[in-house]
Amino acid sequence: MDQRNERPKADRPQIEGTGTPSTGAGAQPPDAARSEVDDALLGLSPEELREKLRQARQDAQQNWEHFLHSAADLENYKKQAARDRQEAVERTRRQMLGLVLSVLDNLERAIAFGEPQGGQAKGLVDGLRMTHRQILGQLEAIGVRPMEAVGKAFDPRLHEAVSVVSPADAGVENGTVVGEVLRGYLLNDDVLRPARVAVAGAKNTHSPDGSTA
Repeated sequence: MDQRNERPKADRPQIEGTGTPSTGAGAQPPDAARSEVDDALLGLSPEELREKLRQARQDAQQNWEHFLHSAADLENYKKQAARDRQEAVERTRRQMLGLVLSVLDNLERAIAFGEPQGGQAKGLVDGLRMTHRQILGQLEAIGVRPMEAVGKAFDPRLHEAVSVVSPADAGVENGTVVGEVLRGYLLNDDVLRPARVAVAGAKNTHSPDGSTA
């Protein structure tokens, strides 16, 4: 009989970690914990069981309603935060455009002052005109365009009356814009800056914008 290198199975080393895991000292198997719950329920009367079921359903309903309210609050917060960000961006945009319009106003004043000078000032005025056209073109590309006020009927949504002249002297109907002190601008369909205008109307009476002249 061949007995080469044969050892009793009892002599082979056991691999650590194999076999049935121990629950450890003081640990309670899941089946034992479930058994305790079952035992507690078995000791209750039918009325008590129904009461516990009713209470469990009520707790579940309250938890569900609390979840729905929390989800709705979170959604409202997200929407409000998005609106606040959009409004902040729009305010900043309008402020920056207002600064650009101020520069444009100064360019127009410089052009108006330099035109009658002629001579050496002509080259400077031509340069100012070109810069003025470039700025207007850039503004138009983002939806900003000047209003046409003179000769139009006064509109308090678009115009701000700063002076009143006699309709007879101006040769126009009452309530007509006869002069422009400061040009107004639109941003798409919204008023970016109202035009400051002179309006034909009776003096010492209410002007078209409701103020007293």
